[in-house]
Amino acid sequence: MSLAERTRTGLREMPSNAGWLLSRVLKPAETVGSTAESATATARDRGREMTAAVLDAAPVGDSVDVRMRRARDAAERAREAEEQAVEAAQESKDRSDRARRVSERAHARMAEVDREQKRRVKQRVAEAEKAAKEAVQRARAEADADAEEQREEVRAQVTAELEVAERDAEESRERAEELVADATEKLAEARRLADEATAAARAAAEKAHRQAQELAEEAEQQAGNAEARIEAAERLRSETEASAKSSARELKSTPPNGGLESYRKQELVELASSIGIEGFMSMTKAELVDAIGKASRTR
Repeated sequence: MSLAERTRTGLREMPSNAGWLLSRVLKPAETVGSTAESATATARDRGREMTAAVLDAAPVGDSVDVRMRRARDAAERAREAEEQAVEAAQESKDRSDRARRVSERAHARMAEVDREQKRRVKQRVAEAEKAAKEAVQRARAEADADAEEQREEVRAQVTAELEVAERDAEESRERAEELVADATEKLAEARRLADEATAAARAAAEKAHRQAQELAEEAEQQAGNAEARIEAAERLRSETEASAKSSARELKSTPPNGGLESYRKQELVELASSIGIEGFMSMTKAELVDAIGKASRTR
């Protein structure tokens, strides 16, 4: 009975003992708790099931030998279950260690990957910056080359234009100097001619003054003669008009051979001139006859 009681006590405590053993085994693997806890719970559950099976299978009326055999069998099965639990715990520990190592390797690999990616990113950024710097340098060099080429072209054009302008300016200056020299020469000639003209004008003025005095004296003398001539012309005109009136009256009273038409044109012209008919030089014979007749009738 004592042995059976100890056996029962051992069977009752076996699950807790197995759990303690598992906890001792799994203590280093606490970082991976899910796997160890699962193995421990499984072993504890199997121990409890076996204990209940032993207790249920031990009839009260059986003999001690039978109970001892059953207890030994149950203890054997419990030991086997405990060994399986320990193996499972060890396997769980191994798997936990392997999982930890895998995790550590994964972390290390991730860290290495992070370092490698950072290195690659840094390298690519450096390469990109280098390429961009080289591209900028190339672009700057190309731009400088283009600018220098354009400057050379503009410099050549400006130089050519400047040469043309300088040549034109030199030609203009030479022409201006020639014109100035010519103008100076002409000015000197003009001054000389002006001096000569002034002297000639002064001489001519003096001569004209003398001539004017002489002409004035002569004009006074001629004026006296002109007045005498005018008086003689007035007397001659009066006498001519009187003679013309007399001739016109005679022609009117006794026209020779049938009237003025019998006179020659020259005679009619002289008659028209003597009686003061205007425009007689351009008149025909018929117009002279008509004009003389009208003048005779009017007078």
